[in-house]
Amino acid sequence: MALLGLPYTCQSPEVDETVCKIRRPSQRCIALARQKAEAVAEEHPQAWCIGADTMVVVDGEILGKPHNETDACRMLQRLQGRSHLVYTGVCLYQKAAEKRYSGYRRTRVWFAPMTPQQMDAYIRTGEPMDKAGAYGIQGRAAAYIQRIDGCYFNVVGLPVQLLADLCRQAGLL
Repeated sequence: MALLGLPYTCQSPEVDETVCKIRRPSQRCIALARQKAEAVAEEHPQAWCIGADTMVVVDGEILGKPHNETDACRMLQRLQGRSHLVYTGVCLYQKAAEKRYSGYRRTRVWFAPMTPQQMDAYIRTGEPMDKAGAYGIQGRAAAYIQRIDGCYFNVVGLPVQLLADLCRQAGLL
């Protein structure tokens, strides 16, 4: 938001992502972003609320945040040495006016091979535990990202250009 020059505050809504039954990643990430924006808008109906949801997809499997270190290791084993897709859905919503703008971005990421020792060391940092796919491109995992095709900010978790487009549609920029 700071990159767009807009004032903002952050609030993390409590949304149960497990109840979403949509399987197609592009639609699922938008639906979850919408739930998050709507949850915050309940408390702030006059505000423009932004929800975002990022997911990592490999071989059709959506990798969320790891449940524990074993799960993080499983995810990193699936990702290393190959490419995968990252989807982020964004929803801009104002409850009072019932206005909603949403979209998504998809980025292909190539992850370098990792030795078991490198995986263990990375997991011990704690960084993977709150990240979809068990890695953060903007953190220590950057050392294992060979290349990307698409938006870097999408992989971080908020595609700035998409958000700017949604803000322009809403008349905020």
